[in-house]
Amino acid sequence: MAENLKEKWLAWHKQNPEFYELFERFTFQAIGRGHHRLSAWLIVNRIRWETMIVTTGDDYKIRNDFIALYSRLFMHKNPEYKGFFKTKPMKRVYIAEEENENTYR
Repeated sequence: MAENLKEKWLAWHKQNPEFYELFERFTFQAIGRGHHRLSAWLIVNRIRWETMIVTTGDDYKIRNDFIALYSRLFMHKNPEYKGFFKTKPMKRVYIAEEENENTYR
């Protein structure tokens, strides 16, 4: 089950690289405004808003199961912000911090 979710997330992530670009951009905007902790759900819902309401391009149909993985990916790629997103141990999947960054590309 865990590997299945991880595999689905990796496939979706590879097919939608601009989603993480938006996730990172909006997270850095929040950091720039002085936030020290934030909800990954807030970032993802902003992406949903921006792509469904504000822009005329395609919106993202992201599974809620993937949100926790994006928060972990952000903190993995930006270790100076470890703890910015509150995370709990995941029952269904675990992405080790020791894994090579290429896993996420």
